[in-house]
Amino acid sequence: MESVDVAIIGSGFGGLAMAHALTEAGIGPLVILEKGDRVGGTWRDNTYPGAACDVTSALYSLSFAPHVWSRKYPQQAEILAYIDGVVETFNMAPLLRFGAEVDTAVFDEVAQRWRLTMVDGTSIDARVVVSAVGQLNTPAYPAVPGLGTFAGPAFHSARWDHEVTLANQRVGIIGTGASVIQFGPRVAKTAASTVIFQRSAPYVLPKPDPITPSWKRRLYGALPATQLPARFKNFALNEVFTAAILGNERLRERVKAQWAASMRSMITDPALRAACTPDYELGCKRVLIADDWYPTLASASVEVVTNPIASIDAEGVTTEDGTHHDLDVLIYGTGFQATDFLTPMTVVGRGGLTLAERWSDGASAYRGVAVSGFPNLFLLYGPNTNLGSNSIVYMLESQAAYIAGLLTAAKRADVGSVEVRPVVEASWASMIAEKSRSTAWVTGCHSWYTSNGRNTNNWPDATWRYRQAIKEIDLLDYEARPAITAGVS
Repeated sequence: MESVDVAIIGSGFGGLAMAHALTEAGIGPLVILEKGDRVGGTWRDNTYPGAACDVTSALYSLSFAPHVWSRKYPQQAEILAYIDGVVETFNMAPLLRFGAEVDTAVFDEVAQRWRLTMVDGTSIDARVVVSAVGQLNTPAYPAVPGLGTFAGPAFHSARWDHEVTLANQRVGIIGTGASVIQFGPRVAKTAASTVIFQRSAPYVLPKPDPITPSWKRRLYGALPATQLPARFKNFALNEVFTAAILGNERLRERVKAQWAASMRSMITDPALRAACTPDYELGCKRVLIADDWYPTLASASVEVVTNPIASIDAEGVTTEDGTHHDLDVLIYGTGFQATDFLTPMTVVGRGGLTLAERWSDGASAYRGVAVSGFPNLFLLYGPNTNLGSNSIVYMLESQAAYIAGLLTAAKRADVGSVEVRPVVEASWASMIAEKSRSTAWVTGCHSWYTSNGRNTNNWPDATWRYRQAIKEIDLLDYEARPAITAGVS
């Protein structure tokens, strides 16, 4: 059994940022456990037509690995190539263990170490575990009678079946979320007909996506620091949008007016306009960007169905009004099990307490990274660290720096394990709840941002304030236990 100091689970942006921060701090040996056969996380898994980032490219690279992107909103293949490049440039390949899907993580209180058991039965022993599995990795499917009975090709957008031909087919798409906004228009251009089953209409804003001029690419390549003004500008603009979601009513109304003008300029049919109008506050669900979504819905070959789905059968989908929609292909654009975080692995902490039991009333973590009862377990992209706008890469690097700094401080103090104090964790949770009161996320709509009406996923303040809030490292926030050497504490 391999024994390491730190085991990182996941090789997306978060896992690589964590590996770099630990290496720079001189902490190790470490491994990166990856269930797939290559790095990339969500950018490896989501290969659907039109897959692209909806955060401007100026903000979508790791600070220690600047990149010259081909356009304003980079596409999946380019992002995956960038991640591959980071691994090569920073010599992370020796750290990677592919095909290592973690099934269970169990903390040994005597040894103060974690035993990670893979799906294939192999194990790794680690003093510290960092989960970098993200929130958007486990596909979610609707709880509909007949799910799985459709006789034709059926797949989730995050598991796109490229062997299926959509040309001249009757295609059904369930969902109108971020992925559907991107692949839906491309499917509609190919299919004979497309039926989009919509539970709720999204707010869709324009997406200007210019190609980066060759002169600018040469400049950025020669002088990476010349990208910083664009990075700061885009960050600031996103913070303005963040303010609209967080509770600035004036800004929110301006954004809604922009959305309404854009939608009405492309949708002229009154009934379709009504179907395209959200029945919830802007920002309560993810605000999307696209230039081709509304024109697609207005196409003669596309039907938007707002009646709830009653059942799925071998031939298609039946809605609650009794209409049966005959289909040849069914695509689920129904998102992910985001509020479950470390799903599907089982995590067992002190006293045999599982993380699922600990979070039975909704996930919470101190600074989004630490949970009482689970020593030396840290989370990247954990509870309340998602964003309704701006770049998650900024958040991931903030968390990676904090965890590396905490482990460095513990090492200097000859501390073997740290576990956040319950009172400290509770104080953080109270702050999150209080700041969430004025946000759009808790205005009554149903979204993956919340669990039982409580904001469990998003950071409820300006993005820069998160980095400020976790910048200070204080070991007194944690219950510290001495290091164990050769079985002696």
